[in-house]
Amino acid sequence: MCTLTSRHSLSPGVLAAALLVAFAFLFAWPQPAAAHDALVESSPAADSTVETLPDALTLTFSAALIDGDGSTEIAVTDAAGQPVTDGAATVDGAMVTQTLVPQADAGAYHVLWKVVSSDGHPTSGEFQFTVATSTLPSPEASATPTAEETAAPAPEVTQSAVPAEDPNMESEASFSPGWLIAGGVVLLVVVFVLVLLLRRRKPAESETDSPAER
Repeated sequence: MCTLTSRHSLSPGVLAAALLVAFAFLFAWPQPAAAHDALVESSPAADSTVETLPDALTLTFSAALIDGDGSTEIAVTDAAGQPVTDGAATVDGAMVTQTLVPQADAGAYHVLWKVVSSDGHPTSGEFQFTVATSTLPSPEASATPTAEETAAPAPEVTQSAVPAEDPNMESEASFSPGWLIAGGVVLLVVVFVLVLLLRRRKPAESETDSPAER
């Protein structure tokens, strides 16, 4: 007895459906996303405490960054929200350097950064660090007078330095000893003349009285 087996080929519709399911499964499977360049190191480090504010802040990333106008921005502010950056940030491969001001107060500092990764996508982040000692000048130091301020000022000539003319000085000068002597001499001459006149007048009166008596 012979057994006959028949082979049935797959229809085109079934084959097309199988291919559609395979493509849908392939594209629906999650693909690993391309990772942006990440910050791997900073100086000062995040959440660290430094003695004084350093001259510059440095950020090191996982790959070389794309540099260009406006592509890199670094903001560093103190506890009062005042910026302490000095100039623009510079990019050297995977390292970013931001110069800071030479004098700053103690306290918490906030860093906000934005760069463009090597894949062309911008990325950003933020962290904080603490400064233990202030480098601002103390009020006592600013109040100390300088050598120029402590130098003795040049004497100023005022009106009080020149003696004012006293109106009584002329009257006092008119009664000087020379004028007194001259006045005395004139007075003696006048008295002497008066005495002579009186002596001459008395004999004249006596001569006029004598005939009447006779």
